[in-house]
Amino acid sequence: MNALSSSARPRRQRPSIYDVAERAGVSHMTVSRVLNGHPNIRESTRERVKAAIDELSYTPSSIARALATNRAMRIGVLVDTPVQYGPNSTLRALESAARTAGYAISSFSMSPDEESGIDAGVVDLVTQGVDALCVIAPRLSSLDVLRKHATGLPTLVVKAEPDPHMHTAAVDQHAGARLATSHLIELGHRRILHIAGPLDWFDARAREQSWREELIAAGLEAIPPTIGDWTSDFGYEVGRFHDLGDATAVFAANDQMALGLIHGLTERGIRVPEDISVVGFDDLPDARHFLPPLTTVRQDFAELGALTLRLIIEAIEGDEGTEHEMIQPTLIVRESTAPPRR
Repeated sequence: MNALSSSARPRRQRPSIYDVAERAGVSHMTVSRVLNGHPNIRESTRERVKAAIDELSYTPSSIARALATNRAMRIGVLVDTPVQYGPNSTLRALESAARTAGYAISSFSMSPDEESGIDAGVVDLVTQGVDALCVIAPRLSSLDVLRKHATGLPTLVVKAEPDPHMHTAAVDQHAGARLATSHLIELGHRRILHIAGPLDWFDARAREQSWREELIAAGLEAIPPTIGDWTSDFGYEVGRFHDLGDATAVFAANDQMALGLIHGLTERGIRVPEDISVVGFDDLPDARHFLPPLTTVRQDFAELGALTLRLIIEAIEGDEGTEHEMIQPTLIVRESTAPPRR
């Protein structure tokens, strides 16, 4: 047989951005700028690129939608400390929801120098022609800088408090801290220490505030909190070396600090939960494998990603939908908490 069998025939490759550029007689960077809605493109050039896209059927589903709506179909995300579990999980959930909806995500990790980090991030994302901005795990200082930028883009911040200038969405941090604290109170604990996250963070502030309010509402004293840095190393230092006074329980602002705390307490000969109860926050995938398995507050990051994307798209499309919406957390009771024995 001279003809190729169907299995031996070479597959036709999907046209690339370079094929579009060659057909339109422009550079691939010009095609990229057209796709991203860059304003500094001659209309005649833009039309040639669009015609080439149509002729080659270059990824018609996403590109046709972008051209039809004059949008980049891309959301810019600023992330503070993405190595931490909460911010990283929120980013991944948002990316997953965005892919399903036909949007892409461009993310920028902010540097420890908040002002330069925000400035660099906003410039980086805006020059990519994003349709909206999202800020995950913001700090007070970084958000103050962001408010000074007049990008004209819809902006959503992942935090539990409403904001008069931006859309907001979050897991209800106040409700989560109340769940953790009330669980310990109901077990009979009267001296409950809090290991807080850095109080420049909105999430840390919300958890510390509601821990304090829950104790006061129960007629209990709020022991001055220990201010941590989210890491298990800090929790270990507290458990191994700090004077815990007469505390019979500890509410740690995240599971990583709770893990380090239990490690330090164990090395010190203090048993969990026999001598002191420990509650965390986040419900890390490994939390059920801690020794003992950790009682914690679960945040549904998949639901948060879907909610965040929905509100961002509503803002992009100009809908006057909800500007602030929250998801309720869940208390997961395991073996690190028990009634006090003293």
